[in-house]
Amino acid sequence: MTLISTIIDLEALYGEPLEASILKETDRVVPVYRALIEASPFATLATRGAEGLDCSPRGDGPGFVRVADEKTLLLPDRRGNNRLDSLRNILHDPQVALLFLIPGVGETLRVNGRAVISTDPALLDSFAVDGKAPRTVVVVTVETVYFQCSRAVVRSDLWNPDKHVARKSLPSAGQILAAVSENRVGGEAYDAGLQERVRTTLY
Repeated sequence: MTLISTIIDLEALYGEPLEASILKETDRVVPVYRALIEASPFATLATRGAEGLDCSPRGDGPGFVRVADEKTLLLPDRRGNNRLDSLRNILHDPQVALLFLIPGVGETLRVNGRAVISTDPALLDSFAVDGKAPRTVVVVTVETVYFQCSRAVVRSDLWNPDKHVARKSLPSAGQILAAVSENRVGGEAYDAGLQERVRTTLY
């Protein structure tokens, strides 16, 4: 196997970045980037902790990540599985990265920054849905923002409904759990109640 082991070799192989790829990076949420964040119902949150890396899916209605100002994003931590991987990592290392996706749009938006975890009552209440507030809000101080061109989405044909995968063609959540836990959890009973559990525990 031939490996790249130095920055010099890497840059020699790929060449100089295009001017646009450099100029598109900002150190704040400018209005055109704010429009993308406010249209996005889904993002991934990347963190780093003592036990390694984590990349967690986050989603809600469009604009669920609130732009408080040009240097601050607010991300409610909605109900989940209580593993707390992202939050544990933030306490260890505040550096975070967000990748925003917008259904039907090829471009994505990347944000890098530093995060803290807030339990401010007024802030939590401002994110309440159906009277249910998140337990915490991740407050991200923005360091860099830039959009990613559409090539990855175009190559993957991600938003093409004709390419959607039938859920039943893949192992179910219950089957996956049963397989990896040696049948301690999961199975048909887990699958039977899954949709209702998700519906009633969204917030």
